[in-house]
Amino acid sequence: MLGGFGQIVESDFRAPWWAKNRHIQTIWPRFFQSRQQVILEWEQLALPDGDFVELAWTPEVPESKGLVVCFHGLEGSARSHYANDMLAMLHQHGWRGVMMHFRGCGNGPNKQHRAYHSGDTEDALYLLDWLQQRLPKLRKVGLGFSLGANMLLKLLGEHSRQRFLEAAIAVSPPFRLSSCAESIGKGFSNFYQRYLLKSMRERLVQKMGLMDFSEKLGLNAEQVQSIQSFREFDQKVTAPLHGFRDADHYYEQCSAVRYMRNIQTPTLVLHALDDPFMSPSVVPMADEISPWIRLELSRRGGHVGFMQGSPLNPRIWLHERIRRFLGDELPK
Repeated sequence: MLGGFGQIVESDFRAPWWAKNRHIQTIWPRFFQSRQQVILEWEQLALPDGDFVELAWTPEVPESKGLVVCFHGLEGSARSHYANDMLAMLHQHGWRGVMMHFRGCGNGPNKQHRAYHSGDTEDALYLLDWLQQRLPKLRKVGLGFSLGANMLLKLLGEHSRQRFLEAAIAVSPPFRLSSCAESIGKGFSNFYQRYLLKSMRERLVQKMGLMDFSEKLGLNAEQVQSIQSFREFDQKVTAPLHGFRDADHYYEQCSAVRYMRNIQTPTLVLHALDDPFMSPSVVPMADEISPWIRLELSRRGGHVGFMQGSPLNPRIWLHERIRRFLGDELPK
């Protein structure tokens, strides 16, 4: 067992007086905090099935400390507030970053009917192999947010002997997808579901204008626009498009908690118990994680929030914690 790993511990994050509410933690960085400046270089990576994913690179760093391979959350991109500012922070501290955009999440729709989902590790694994061939001597760390965090944990558990990543970081992973799909529909949390579903529906309808989905889904654009919950979307769209029997089969097969016992990569997991996308019940038990995982839980922090500082000058504790992990806690 590695020092500090194989444990579930209390985080040292403490929410300031003005941001103890989980929705403030989640929403404030998105709508009220100014973005850091970061230059991105875009590249298309061709996939074996004829499709592609888009990569957003930060500029090369002199005497680089390594490469952080990032995976965004549901309907996210390198332009998402958490991704933009994390890439900027990494570059400022000597790490190059690359964000893989799940299919269709970059600058335009992808070529195949399939899109992406919480357990779709195939493209990420292809990317990691490609990066290893392209940059074999550069140390690499994986970093996933929300859906991307779930995917990354699943990948590490499926391929426990992988040698592409020296370490990994998972921020606000949903852990148990079925429970999350139920929790996010309750109370004010339904705001997030409505916000994300609107983007998901519009993206699919746009793509339906470019290719015929009648044999894949049996839905028309009007029926897609009437979908009102993640579970309904996963039942009618995600499952049939990606080879699952139904939404429950998808949730069962793709929840990160199913794979976390198998991970053999030093992995830091950061999660807040008040995350409005899910309930505390999704958090893994001690016997559901491997000796290679350090799960740090905070009582507050929201979903990919973790703000400290003042209302006019907030700072993201995630940056400090991840910088500390990369600088002092990676295996030598």
